[in-house]
Amino acid sequence: MKINYFMDNNTIKTELLALCQLSIKQRLDSIKDIINNLQQSLESETKSSAGDKHETGRAMVQLEREKAGQQLVDIQKSQHILDKINPESTSETIGLGSVVFTSGSNYFIGISSGELRVENTTFYAISSSTPIGQLLLGKRVGDEVAFRGLEFNIIEIL
Repeated sequence: MKINYFMDNNTIKTELLALCQLSIKQRLDSIKDIINNLQQSLESETKSSAGDKHETGRAMVQLEREKAGQQLVDIQKSQHILDKINPESTSETIGLGSVVFTSGSNYFIGISSGELRVENTTFYAISSSTPIGQLLLGKRVGDEVAFRGLEFNIIEIL
């Protein structure tokens, strides 16, 4: 039994994808600001006096810069995953880009981006590598999934 929750199923995918892309853009802008600030701190540390305090300060800034660099790599990986999603594609099985309606919660399989609201409906943007994402992959309408003591049925896949 197919349930049409929305008048245009492509619209829901497109909006969820756009919200995830906005989240990535905001994270990217934030991390770029952090990297720029760290670069300025590093340059100002270079101009200050030498000694143990100077070396410790530089090392701390360098560690923060490396951490920010790793976050930048993670953001770029997330963007690459979103780039693979075609909001017009459909499938009978759950995979990357699927919008999944269940008797419990609704999911968008893409990147972990938290709770999103579209057309007064709540969705959880999750990565396919999360525990719930792994359980949902390959499932079909009518399948039952048990997660953390809760059981729910897959009602519709877009």
